[in-house]
Amino acid sequence: MAEKALDGVKVIELCEMVAGPFCTKLLADLGAEVIKIEKPGRGDEARYRGPFPNDIPHSECSGLFSYLNTSKLGITLNIEDSRGIGIFNELIKLPGAILVVDKSPGKIEQLGLSYEKLSQISPQLILTAVTPFGLTGPYRNFNAYPLNVIHGGGEGYCLPGGKEHLQKPPLKIGNFVAEYDAGLNASLATLAALYARNVTGRGQLVDISKQESVMSLYSMFVPRYINEKLVVSRANQGYPYGGIMECKDGYIAVVCWFERDWQALMKLIGDPEWAKEDRFSSDASRGRHGEEINALLLEWTMKHTKDEIYHRGQAVGCPVGKVFTAPDLVNSTHLQARQFFVEIEHPDMGKVKYPTVPYKFSDTPIALVRAPRLGEHNEVVYHGLLGHTKDSLKGLSEAGII
Repeated sequence: MAEKALDGVKVIELCEMVAGPFCTKLLADLGAEVIKIEKPGRGDEARYRGPFPNDIPHSECSGLFSYLNTSKLGITLNIEDSRGIGIFNELIKLPGAILVVDKSPGKIEQLGLSYEKLSQISPQLILTAVTPFGLTGPYRNFNAYPLNVIHGGGEGYCLPGGKEHLQKPPLKIGNFVAEYDAGLNASLATLAALYARNVTGRGQLVDISKQESVMSLYSMFVPRYINEKLVVSRANQGYPYGGIMECKDGYIAVVCWFERDWQALMKLIGDPEWAKEDRFSSDASRGRHGEEINALLLEWTMKHTKDEIYHRGQAVGCPVGKVFTAPDLVNSTHLQARQFFVEIEHPDMGKVKYPTVPYKFSDTPIALVRAPRLGEHNEVVYHGLLGHTKDSLKGLSEAGII
């Protein structure tokens, strides 16, 4: 079997739902041995979130859980019991261990999972904490959910964009965008800490704030205020013309910020006579007549499919893209050529098509393994990795410890 990029790296995951598990999924897919700890009898809350095959809820068949936990080992352990904490401490003592935790700062302290305490047990430990507002600061112990975290990062102030939406309530992007972004930031920061440990031999604390992760998506708005005194909001966050537009079989996205974009767009639609009118002669004037431009553009887009518009746009250098549906993505010839989707056999769902990763390594290829069933690798980890005997663990299962 080919070597993987993170062969030999051990990661202990104490996380649920999206952000923390996405962080460790990225590490697991790179070859790290990730041991996911779940609550005995219940497991990760993501197991109870859809989509489910045929819309039939089943804790082993969640599409969300299955995607977020590929390539991991799964064990059950109650870390709120002293005997469970003892076993947990054995895990973080494994050579070169990394711990990723998404509990609240108060819960981290209550369970004795602070970096100050755990680094005494394992000085080389890297502890990555993924929390709504970070481990320090005035909001550290606030209750938070994906909805208020993403709005806390400023997204609701800017969406939906355009003056025509000012009377509508603020929106967030669908599903768990902020959680995924925080998980991505956590994985990158963890890899940086791993690199530092390989050089210095020392572990460290990685503190990831979900709110700051969302704010980083809008990082250009801060310097715009500093340099231009411009407060970006829903009133001015939008395209003067273009944007999301309907076409013959769906929607396209048209983005025209510069003169060259306008010239390419006009070339795409056949250099119409109306484009030569004085009211469309400058960027400023076009901005004032955006609704009229869109009405004229719509007459053309409704005669063409999104594939036609997309490929013709590429040929003339016009910044136009397709708005993909889920079937569009799965059936994309580009993604099929990249072998981005692979089928994996699952004991409860049968063959399932999974997205892989957005990169290809020649020397250390990626090979996804399905997500674990609840407690599937208890024996592998407790007996094989930690060396426990059946006698030493006797009664722990019945007591709800493992």
